[in-house]
Amino acid sequence: MPAYNEAARLPAGLTLLGGGLAGLPVRAGIIVVDNASTDATADLARAWSGPVPVRVLHCAERGKGAAVRTGLLATRAPYVGFCDADMATGLEALDRALALLTSGHPVVVGSRRHAASDVQGYGQPLRRLGAITFNRLVRDLAGGISDTQCGFKFFAGDLARAAAADLRTAGFAFDVELLMHCARRGAPVTDIPVVWQDRPGSTFSIRRHSLAVLGEVARVRALAARRPAPAPAPALTPDTALPSASAAGPG
Repeated sequence: MPAYNEAARLPAGLTLLGGGLAGLPVRAGIIVVDNASTDATADLARAWSGPVPVRVLHCAERGKGAAVRTGLLATRAPYVGFCDADMATGLEALDRALALLTSGHPVVVGSRRHAASDVQGYGQPLRRLGAITFNRLVRDLAGGISDTQCGFKFFAGDLARAAAADLRTAGFAFDVELLMHCARRGAPVTDIPVVWQDRPGSTFSIRRHSLAVLGEVARVRALAARRPAPAPAPALTPDTALPSASAAGPG
């Protein structure tokens, strides 16, 4: 769980996430990555007590991509993932994500544009239009899915760690590069429906961040053009999957 100045929302988020993970048929834990917060985010995470263990890491490099990279590289579990501290995505999707992972789907992502998703209060019309346009621009990079930016993504652990090791985008477009590194390793991306409720307090602003995000996408495309695709990862099948543990945090 990447967290930048999330002291106000973190306790409720950890309570929800901890309860959701405790209900899974596997052992699970949470990693909170404090992204150079200036409030009590790290202290609250360290003091939190719940049904699953919580570990707190510090990431001095600002940016959600940098925080997610730090968290994924710190995992050892056979299945890992991340979600946002605001818990905008309902945790009903956890069971479906885990079932797909254990049946051999290496990348499972929540999609607000899935026909079966229930999306409530998806920002202002300008933000919605911007999201649709952005996802059309990057769909070819990110395994063909129609929503790259939903903060609810899960992976086979070894694949996630390999992709995160290659991740260079620290800002909001990091999802595109992370999914690109998975797709270039031959891993198909499966999108699933979610229940998603817009939460106030997002740090993303279309007016302030659009140019920077487009610049990040241009760098991802340039990276893809000049770097050969890595060797495909071994296929994850039900025979090779390890059911004894899940993500060391959707975080």
